[in-house]
Amino acid sequence: MNSSTEILFERRGDTGVITFNRPQARNALTFSMYERLGALCADPPAGLRSLVVTGAGGAAFAAGTDISQFREFSTPDHAVEYEATMDRVLGAVESCPLPTIAAIAGACTGGGAAIASACDLRIATSDMKFGFPIARTLGNCLSAANLGRLGALIGPGRVREMIFLSRLVGAEEAMRIGLVTEILDSFESLASRAFELAERLAEQAPLTLRATKEIQRRMARVEIEDRDWIVRCYTSEDFREGLDAFLTKRKPRWQGQ
Repeated sequence: MNSSTEILFERRGDTGVITFNRPQARNALTFSMYERLGALCADPPAGLRSLVVTGAGGAAFAAGTDISQFREFSTPDHAVEYEATMDRVLGAVESCPLPTIAAIAGACTGGGAAIASACDLRIATSDMKFGFPIARTLGNCLSAANLGRLGALIGPGRVREMIFLSRLVGAEEAMRIGLVTEILDSFESLASRAFELAERLAEQAPLTLRATKEIQRRMARVEIEDRDWIVRCYTSEDFREGLDAFLTKRKPRWQGQ
């Protein structure tokens, strides 16, 4: 599959729908999928008033980056370029000129959780599981931009607890902490509600919406140096061990180096 079939784009009236379309892989994201998502958000087709981002199949919004994409990582540049790409793509989602709605069903982890965090509104089905279990799987780290964006949503203490324990947040807890605004009882009702919200957004003053999100984005923008830790994690023996353990379905043996 290529990015045009791995990510579907559909126009429904003045709403654009972006669908991660790898249900057989729980919509795990390839590098080309990230690029297409970023392009659609940075320059959405003319005439749209909002974007809905969702995953095909109902079992997952997106279960992170496809782990096989990391097989060739071996140098500091690989690590830095990957996180720079992620920051660029997620920055495009966050600063999209249109309001964005993440319609989340099932697994929403790693890169999928980062994308959902960058959207303006998040709604979910009752089986949603949200988090970054990287301390249990690969032993990599999030960039400063990702940590800051997540911390702004749920607080830095919760971010640490979630990552330190590789804990996935369920829908009810996500509702309590303000991560999502609504819980729906099925994938079908999730899609229906997403379009209702999109129609409501289309009735609002576009400049008010755009100004609000852009000013908030500027308020949160702080330049933090993170290259040293990105390189250290992605080029570590632990990262190679985590990658091999994940692909061979065994528990990793961490060494802290």
